[in-house]
Amino acid sequence: MDYLKKEEFNLKPEGLTLSPHKPRILVLYGSLRERSYSRLLAEEAGRILEYMGAEVRFYNPDGLPTYDYERSLEHPKVQELRELSLWSEGQVWSSPELHGNMSGLLKTQIDWIPLTMGAVRPTQGRTLALLQVSGGSQSFNAVNNMRVLGRWMRMITIPNQSSVAKAYQEFHEDGQMKESSFRNRVVDVMEELMRFTYLTRDHSEFLVDRYSERLGGN
Repeated sequence: MDYLKKEEFNLKPEGLTLSPHKPRILVLYGSLRERSYSRLLAEEAGRILEYMGAEVRFYNPDGLPTYDYERSLEHPKVQELRELSLWSEGQVWSSPELHGNMSGLLKTQIDWIPLTMGAVRPTQGRTLALLQVSGGSQSFNAVNNMRVLGRWMRMITIPNQSSVAKAYQEFHEDGQMKESSFRNRVVDVMEELMRFTYLTRDHSEFLVDRYSERLGGN
């Protein structure tokens, strides 16, 4: 990340006791095209996050079965996705906009991550950043719809988001993002994700503790 070397990022809040390990970030993308711009954007975000000090893992959705409730529950790709979600403290979702929405592939990944797995919640209290790419003019349909989905998954979806218009113009042949206001926004979003993750990861259970759920446990 040569273009970030001159920048200093104040990511860790002063005066708080923080877990010593790196923030654990899972990155999901929503396209299997050979040159997938949502994947390239996800990879750019991952490089930025690693530069900022995160441990980043990507999930490759190739081979993930269509959501069918329990028939494919033991499929290796389903189990891998659920294990990565449990490992994560924050997530990045990157989707192309298709028919004014996130891709079906991105939605399928989220469908396979339940709200609960026994007493464990694979997404609740984790931070979330949202990215989208468009083939034409800038749109926010996919990120806005993913925001609704993130709320439903009980995640802490950060305020900032990134939408890259005419994505085919915004990447070098090697897959790295060209210098632009779009790239600057991606850095902004990842910076904010890191800050929110540092602030909330040690206190997520407290933040999402609910009266109605406590009643249900009695």
